[in-house]
Amino acid sequence: MRVFQIENDWGFDNLRLSTRPEPTPGPGQVLVRMKASSVNFRDLVVPERGYGSFTGQLPLIPLSDGVGEVVQVGADVTRVAVGDRVCPLFFQEWISGEPDLHRLTRSLGGPIDGTMAELMCLSEQGVSKVPDYLSDEQAASLPCAALTAWTALAGCSTTRPGEKVLVQGSGGVALFALRFAKLMGAHVTVISSSDAKIERLRQMGADATINYRQIPDWYKPAREMTGGQGFDHIIELGGETTLPQSLRCIRPGGVLSMIGVLSGSKLSASLGQVVTRQVRLQGVTVGHRDGFEAMCRMLEQHRVETVIDRVFAFAELKEAMNYLKSGAQFGKVCVSHVD
Repeated sequence: MRVFQIENDWGFDNLRLSTRPEPTPGPGQVLVRMKASSVNFRDLVVPERGYGSFTGQLPLIPLSDGVGEVVQVGADVTRVAVGDRVCPLFFQEWISGEPDLHRLTRSLGGPIDGTMAELMCLSEQGVSKVPDYLSDEQAASLPCAALTAWTALAGCSTTRPGEKVLVQGSGGVALFALRFAKLMGAHVTVISSSDAKIERLRQMGADATINYRQIPDWYKPAREMTGGQGFDHIIELGGETTLPQSLRCIRPGGVLSMIGVLSGSKLSASLGQVVTRQVRLQGVTVGHRDGFEAMCRMLEQHRVETVIDRVFAFAELKEAMNYLKSGAQFGKVCVSHVD
């Protein structure tokens, strides 16, 4: 079968189209023929061994997100059947409950082989069915981007009607956060880098928007939008350069979900603002299977559509990753496994 894998040594240049023997499912396992994958910023870090020893060993198949069809099951499998369309879950062994070191280090696309293979052999516990109304590319975007937004808003904290939520950007997590927060009854402000993207965000339901390139100190108008009280919840995706501003416009006792470090990973914010205003600063790393399945029930009920920016062919994985790195996308960048 065809695979993309990082081989011989770490580095983007060592990511190559290759082949491996087709796997066979054992007891409790399922064989999934992959139909689509989606690319996350995490996937740009893995080839450079950006997670140290937790990145895994070579050769390593990259990408964390995907969807496929069950084509064979091993003995004693009961969760799914041949013909079911499923997503491999990002954390293969985090079913429910609190995270721990083991659960958080059994992730696809490093250290476990990821979704850029024509076939994947997985535990039946590590896959979940997905809503029928979604296309393959839309479904492939659920395990990381959608579940991260869901966990921030409905798992690590509970978003209530009337709360004021600020979301940063227009990538996959940001757009899911916008849609989920609106369904929960929140008032949502989104900051973005261009007027064209802002127009699309408004069409998707954003109540207020700020162009942060035109207004570098965006926290000032953002805070004014709350009547000076501050936001109840901020979906923090930028990291190093955005966190200091987020701390200036979160309300006392508010929740700041730390998800991304797109602008850098060093902490240069005033910790006094966290302490004296009793801000809850929570890290969010995707989520567990129970959360994924709860999210899928919500998606099914409300027919939430995943925004797909562009779909690349299987052999164009590197082009897809470079496109994501450019930051030009609005929504998800995907790879089709179907020729």
